[in-house]
Amino acid sequence: MIYVKNKKQLPTRTLTSLLVLFAISQANASGLASDLNQSSQTNEPQLEHIEQSELNILVNNDPAAAFITAFEVGDELFEAPANELDGAGANVGEGQRFAKFPRMDLNGYGEWATHTPARVTGPNSQACIECHFQAVSDGSGPISGNNVRDPMRSGQIGDFITRQPPHIFGIGAKQKLAEEMTAELLAIKAAAIAQATSYNTMVTKDLIAKNISFGKIKANPDGSVNTSMVEGVDEDLIVKPLQWKGVELSIRSFVRGAENNEIGLQATELVGNYDGDYDGIINEISVGDITALAIYQAGQPRPVTKTELADLGLMELSYQERADILKGKDLFNQVQCASCHVPTLYLDDSIFSEPSQSATHRDALFPNGDSPASHGLTPANAITFDLAADMPDNIITLPNGNVVHLGNFKKDNYGRTSVDIYSDLKRHDLGYEIAESVDEEGTGASVFITQPLWGAGSTAPYMHDGRSPTITDAVMNHGGDAATSRSLFKQLSPTYKQALVAYVENHILLLAEEDEEEAAAEAPIYSEPVAPTEPEAPTYSEPVAPTAPEEPVYFQRTRR
Repeated sequence: MIYVKNKKQLPTRTLTSLLVLFAISQANASGLASDLNQSSQTNEPQLEHIEQSELNILVNNDPAAAFITAFEVGDELFEAPANELDGAGANVGEGQRFAKFPRMDLNGYGEWATHTPARVTGPNSQACIECHFQAVSDGSGPISGNNVRDPMRSGQIGDFITRQPPHIFGIGAKQKLAEEMTAELLAIKAAAIAQATSYNTMVTKDLIAKNISFGKIKANPDGSVNTSMVEGVDEDLIVKPLQWKGVELSIRSFVRGAENNEIGLQATELVGNYDGDYDGIINEISVGDITALAIYQAGQPRPVTKTELADLGLMELSYQERADILKGKDLFNQVQCASCHVPTLYLDDSIFSEPSQSATHRDALFPNGDSPASHGLTPANAITFDLAADMPDNIITLPNGNVVHLGNFKKDNYGRTSVDIYSDLKRHDLGYEIAESVDEEGTGASVFITQPLWGAGSTAPYMHDGRSPTITDAVMNHGGDAATSRSLFKQLSPTYKQALVAYVENHILLLAEEDEEEAAAEAPIYSEPVAPTEPEAPTYSEPVAPTAPEEPVYFQRTRR
């Protein structure tokens, strides 16, 4: 039986009426899909879909409108709780639709262990925001939101691992950095091969991208290469910036996997016209939907700092708090945290594109085997926006009437875009102390990508599995490549430790409501002059009790 329903219009965009199609298959029922007949009589699907063809029309007629439309649709898809008529959840087995832990024991026809693609987790949520909400919408998740995975599909609890949901702020710039770094590394490889073949000699070159060393590469006279000295990246030299292991190369591929794994919504580009989770629904997420979700996440604002907000009169910081942060900046470098948590990387091109203009960071084929072009997804029809000019959120009118675009990334004097990411986007071995019971990705059980510290003041707990409630505990869990920094931190006085932590926690997430952005001009938090940004550091002879700043009153966004 096929049900057809006219979609509701979003008030923030103008689109033609869309159709939601879902199939109820008794062959796949297994006691779950048959209930959809009853649900359809009293309920409606909750998701607002869009087709790639509609986005392409907008791209050709009004590229700016295409970006805003995709962003708004993606916002709704990120926040709306999908129900069974949307295809949320899966036929877990035993009448269950969701699972907080892996269920390899449920291996009957259509049950958890038989799904396509093969499951290692979930489904465990109805919406993305159920895991990404801490501090602000699109933020990180609490311990209770940890994802439990069975990478080896062994069904043995000792082989389970957990993952902490990170915030998604700034990840458009994160992907762009990976694209540009990859291009630099591949250019070095090509130059080494050209030199080796031209001069009939072995050539060794340093692999350096954006001043980050990824080891060396050797090219042989026959054009082959030796990658044994490559560090922190796969042998293909493609920087993969997403997931804790640094194994996902694009926001699109991350979104596609998360929709299936966590929510049970199987994208057409993932499984085609097939009910891979046996819930009675097919084509649960369209190619256009994935594009919209990717654009929404790529368009998330950059994290900010407390000092930046205080300088603008948007929050209060005491003189001592500023002094601690300033001193902590020096200490951050002294204990060598910045050797991996590199404060700032620079983009040569601030235009984000979905799909990517870089062949290394877009699909040659979808996971279902289809060509993206067959679904209208091509670089020529890409949705683009400027990370340094077009970010939709955090446009705030100050008390003096000036308008600041705190969502945009900043340009430096050379025209480059500054990305204060506090990461080298490189994998590192953090030591045996945090080695997992299984090596999920084949990169090493104790190897993880350097987690960006932007937003760290808003995103406790820390580490890949949320094991560290505080920054200090996270430092103590850094061994291996970071053992020297941990040792240097331990040698600091308590006061200096407090200052370093204050510097890290200076980096926070901000997401202002539209009406609250305007209200900032009418209701400043305080009227006293702001203390100097860089006061002379006080003498650190006595422990300094940190003073909690007043909590800003307009940083939380509700669903649009």
